[in-house]
Amino acid sequence: MCGIAGIFAKPDGAPVERAELVQMIHTLRHRGPDGFGYYQDGPVGLAHARLSIIDLTTGDQPIGNEDGTIWTVFNGEIFNYLELRADLERAGHVFRTHSDTETIVHAYEEYGDRFVERLNGQFAIALWDSKRRRLLLIRDRVGIRPLFVRRERNRLLFGSEIKSLLAVGSRSAAIDLEGLAQTFTFWAPVRERTNIRDVSSIPPGHMLIIEGGGEKLVEYWDWSYVDRSRCSHASMAEAAEELRALLADAVRLQLRADVPVGAYLSGGLDSSIIVSLIRRHTDVPLRTFSVGFEDPEFDERPFQQAMVEHLGTEHTSVQCLRQDIGAIFPRLLRHTESPILRTAPAPLMILSDHVRKSGFKVVLTGEGADEVFAGYDLFKEAQVKRFWARQPQSKWRYQLLTRLYPYLKNSPVASGAYAQSFFGQGFEQVDNPFYAHVQRWTTTRRLWNFFSKDSKSALANSDPERELRQYLPKEFSRWPGLSRDQYVEAHTLLYGYLLCSQGDRVAMANSVEGRVPFLDHRVIEFANRLPPNFKLRGLNEKAVLRESAADLLPPAIRNRVKQPYRAPDSQSFFNGTEPLDYVADLFSQSHLRDSGYFDVAACTRLFEKCRQGRAIGFADNMAFVGILSTLLIDQEFVRRPAAQAA
Repeated sequence: MCGIAGIFAKPDGAPVERAELVQMIHTLRHRGPDGFGYYQDGPVGLAHARLSIIDLTTGDQPIGNEDGTIWTVFNGEIFNYLELRADLERAGHVFRTHSDTETIVHAYEEYGDRFVERLNGQFAIALWDSKRRRLLLIRDRVGIRPLFVRRERNRLLFGSEIKSLLAVGSRSAAIDLEGLAQTFTFWAPVRERTNIRDVSSIPPGHMLIIEGGGEKLVEYWDWSYVDRSRCSHASMAEAAEELRALLADAVRLQLRADVPVGAYLSGGLDSSIIVSLIRRHTDVPLRTFSVGFEDPEFDERPFQQAMVEHLGTEHTSVQCLRQDIGAIFPRLLRHTESPILRTAPAPLMILSDHVRKSGFKVVLTGEGADEVFAGYDLFKEAQVKRFWARQPQSKWRYQLLTRLYPYLKNSPVASGAYAQSFFGQGFEQVDNPFYAHVQRWTTTRRLWNFFSKDSKSALANSDPERELRQYLPKEFSRWPGLSRDQYVEAHTLLYGYLLCSQGDRVAMANSVEGRVPFLDHRVIEFANRLPPNFKLRGLNEKAVLRESAADLLPPAIRNRVKQPYRAPDSQSFFNGTEPLDYVADLFSQSHLRDSGYFDVAACTRLFEKCRQGRAIGFADNMAFVGILSTLLIDQEFVRRPAAQAA
């Protein structure tokens, strides 16, 4: 796990200077504190910051092939590198190291651009073919590892984080209002767009090929589903058995490391399955970590302790107080490089700091299971609404909604009458590709009400759903409703927020690599072939996953209803009614007016409401955290660099 950066200069672009590479990669030293490496060849420069996990002695990057014509720097892990290496050695390739990195250059030699299809891993790769004068920038299938590019003055800059791209060149940055509007709708920008103007993201499952004076973005993988007639015909028991074997193998591969490996244990089904598989199928000494809260509404420590006692792991729980969230929030935003709408990433950053101080560089997590096996209440809502839409006048169908959200103090469906009025609309849009998401996006989009007049004017023709719709695959309409819902969730919340702001960034801020066995592409492809009711059976989520782990977990965990991970929001930024100093400064009328993004009066009313403890539900809390985090991004990446340049 590491950080990468580099520059590609077109013939009329400024040549690459070593000092530029040094500046870029040193902004990423938190990702790779164990050493730096550089490579230059004419128009290209590669830089690497290493977090040594595999081949501690000879695995430094950049790494080249036998004759030095192909070079790579990469961030992440190739989990099946031992198997790939054996195949490549049989084909005549000679290895100088024992690292997974070296398999990349030899696999490219052997298989060409399609070598990436043979990789099982999570990665961002920059590969330079000096003979053909071509550069490949490659992102893993689901977007676990980040990779950004910025084009300026006939040069292309690339790196693991946006801050590396702002370290050289013009160094100026500005908020992309379209990206911000999409974040205030989907929780993250769509596909290539980011929240920083002129900076784009390589989409998951894509490679950007730069050669012959041109660029080409090529897709090599995507989430794909089948219509009902082509779903797997295995029984639930057969599917569960096959899934168990796949997950066990994914865990086996992802435990490969030359350093100790730990695991996160949230107390929910997903992380409990991962930890149980480690215990059942390996002899790896098991150390687990979790976060707890003072507020019982968010705290899951009783469930975490149940698994610890069941498995006998050595466990540490870090208690996160509200003031801890407020204190770390500015640092968090320096690492997310994107506005966020909830504080949930902050406790995970605190947890990763403890993990690193405990001597661990690697942890396995349960992320991704809800997207792969339909674990969210959003999927259940859509299931009920599609059922209800067949008989809109039904006197009882809507009451199924009251079974959702048992973990919320103020559940939106606790009252059948309210559930009927809130969810009983839009039945005519049942064929809308975003049917499951529209209501939630509409709620999130209320944040647009806080934009200033100038921002609203600039966004007058903005339509986030229209932009997202153009990227839907042509076979999308033939998939079952649940499959469509899962595809959209994987390409919005999972890709743009969970794997980035709540995943890679908060772990790598403390030089910790998170690994996600549920997002092994073999597991995803297997699950996507299953009938929808193997995943969501009635209102019981992740049915086949629960069946596959029936003998691994105690009943209290196996039968536990999904409870999303959450943390205290607006209340984290006040001591009683007194705001934290930086919060008061950012929400001052002069600062709001000077920034120009938001309506001063509306933000002031919201601030007072939260200060007095009167924030109502998700809407107020999302608005407060979203505005605060945007102002922090503006301060860190727009104002501060501009002041430094001056």
